[in-house]
Amino acid sequence: MSIYSVKEKGWRYDFTINGNRYTEAWFKTKTEAKQAEAKKREEVKNPKPQEKTPTDMAFLDLVNLRLDYVKAYNSERHYTDHTYLARRWVSKWGKLKCSEITSDIVQDYLIQRSRKTSAYTANKELRYLRALFNFGVHPKRGWIPRNPTNVITFFPVEKKVKYVPPKENVLKVIQQANPDTQDYLWTIALTMGRMSEVNRLKWDDVDLKNRFIILYTRKKKGGHLTPRKIPMPDRLFKLLQSRYANRDKDKPWIFWHRYWDRKKQEWIEAPFKDRKKIMTTLCRNAGVRYFRYHALRHFGASLLDSANVPIGSIQRILGHENRTTTEIYLHSIGNSELEAMKVLDLEIGEKSLTQSLTRNKKGLTT
Repeated sequence: MSIYSVKEKGWRYDFTINGNRYTEAWFKTKTEAKQAEAKKREEVKNPKPQEKTPTDMAFLDLVNLRLDYVKAYNSERHYTDHTYLARRWVSKWGKLKCSEITSDIVQDYLIQRSRKTSAYTANKELRYLRALFNFGVHPKRGWIPRNPTNVITFFPVEKKVKYVPPKENVLKVIQQANPDTQDYLWTIALTMGRMSEVNRLKWDDVDLKNRFIILYTRKKKGGHLTPRKIPMPDRLFKLLQSRYANRDKDKPWIFWHRYWDRKKQEWIEAPFKDRKKIMTTLCRNAGVRYFRYHALRHFGASLLDSANVPIGSIQRILGHENRTTTEIYLHSIGNSELEAMKVLDLEIGEKSLTQSLTRNKKGLTT
C-alpha cells in the first residue's frame, strides 16, 4: 500500500522503485498525497538531465590547498620550495580566479623570470605551476576547468658539467670546521646521504653492532618516508661510536642545535633544517671554489665509480629508483671510456698517423 494515513498526523506516500525507497509526509488529504506520489514517480522514471556546473575557484585558495597537500605528502625541502614560489605567484595573481589566469599571462611571467634569473629557474617554476594547476584539474577534484601551462614549453638551457670538488678541496673544507661540523660533513660524505636525511638521523637509526645506519627519504613516489641501509666504513663507525659515548641521552638526534624561535619567543632544541651559511664560510676560509652539501654526494659517487664499484651498488647507496638518475652523479671518466679511446687509436693506426705528420712537415718546408 503506497498511500496511507496516520491518526492525528495525516496522509503520506511510501513506494519503492529499483530498490530505492521514496516517501513524504504529512498531507492533509488523500488526494494531495496521491498527487504528490504521482509527481515523484514521474520524476524518478524520467529524471531531468543535470546541468554541469562550471568549475572555478580563487587562485589563492588553490595555492593554499596545494601547499597543504605538499606538506602532508612530500619532504620538508619540497614544501619550503613550494612556499617560496607560491608567495611570488600570489603577489601577482592572488586576487584572480584560476580561470582568469591565461597561458599568455603565465608565459609572460616566465619570460621575465628567465631574463631576470635564468632559464633553469624559469623551468623550475613552470614545473611547479604545472603541478599546481594539475592538482586542481584532477578528475577526482575538478576544482578548475583547465591548466593554462599545458601549452607552454620549457626554455632551452645551457647544460654544464656539475662541479665536483676534488678530494683535496673537500679535506681542506672539513679541516676548517669545528669538531661538531666536521662530524656532520664526514657523515654526509661517507654515507652520500642527502642533507635532510642526515638532519633527521636518530640514534635509533644507528646499529653500531652490525655497523650500518638507516637513512630515510621522502623523495619517492607518493611521498612515503622510505628507509635504506648504509654500511659504515671505519671512519664513520669510529665517528659515530665516539658521538654515542658522549651523547646527551635526552636527545634522540645525532645532530641537533639550540636556537631562538622568534615566533614562539622561546629557546628550541631540535635537529637542523638547513645550514646554508656554513659552507660559504668554510669554502672561503679554505680558499677553494664554493660547493654545497649536495656536491658531497656527487663526490662520493664519482670516487666509487673510479674504483669500479658496480653502478647498481652506487644506485642503492644514493637511494635512487632509476639508474639514469645515478648516472648523472658519475662524473669520472671510467675505464671503459679510456679503453674505448685506445681502440680508436689502434683503428686509426700508427702508420696513417705517421704519414699525416710527414705530409705536414713537407708542407712547412715548401
